[in-house]
Amino acid sequence: MEVLADMVDLSVDEVEKIIKSLEEKDIILSYSSVINWDKTAGKDSVAAMIDVKVTPKREVGFDEIAERIYRFPEVKAVYLMSGAFDLSVQIEGKTMKEVAFFVSNKLSTLDSVLSTTTHFLLKKYKHDGVIFEPEQKDKRIVVSP
Repeated sequence: MEVLADMVDLSVDEVEKIIKSLEEKDIILSYSSVINWDKTAGKDSVAAMIDVKVTPKREVGFDEIAERIYRFPEVKAVYLMSGAFDLSVQIEGKTMKEVAFFVSNKLSTLDSVLSTTTHFLLKKYKHDGVIFEPEQKDKRIVVSP
């Protein structure tokens, strides 16, 4: 807290009061860490982004179907989008087969879902403003003749 107080030129007490107020007003909703899972042992998973085309319902628009989708434990994020698809859904599973099962048996079968397009995450370069370490390039020494 002291570092933050120094950054904004306020006392620690003032910063704590402001943060508590922001939390109570639901402006600050949670705190999180960005973890490079590739550098840890025991956490293998598959992430996917799914574009979803839906039929909005009268009176509730996209909110009802978005809520049904975000209640699945596999779902990490749901966004209403402009463009060719209506919703962008980010999910995580243990295997590609598990992700495929979610899409075919849970997501696609929901009323209002017209179509889906699944994109598997292959490599993460940047997340929440944090750049992941670039892989070490082959550093061969070239000696001139």
